[in-house]
Amino acid sequence: MTLSESNKKYLRGLGHQLKPLIIVGDAGLSDSLLAEYETTLQHHELIKVRVRVGNRALRDEIIENLRSKSSATLIQRIGNVALLYRQNLNKKPEKRIRIPSR
Repeated sequence: MTLSESNKKYLRGLGHQLKPLIIVGDAGLSDSLLAEYETTLQHHELIKVRVRVGNRALRDEIIENLRSKSSATLIQRIGNVALLYRQNLNKKPEKRIRIPSR
């Protein structure tokens, strides 16, 4: 999904109050973590992920792997926290995040 900058700005505003729901530690991306990530993203649509690894390049690689495996959009990354969005078309329309069209 391609989002405009104004759409990303809107999602950043929604994500500001969120706490990280997924925390990736030194063990990296395990199968159980990926399953939990997929379920959480499907349910919430907009989530924060904290990646606690010491190496900056490894952190960026993990965030990119999460983004690409789930076809999510990286909205923002600040330090070791990434804000990811993927629209869930299976949810009822009134329960989805409504992105204003500008």
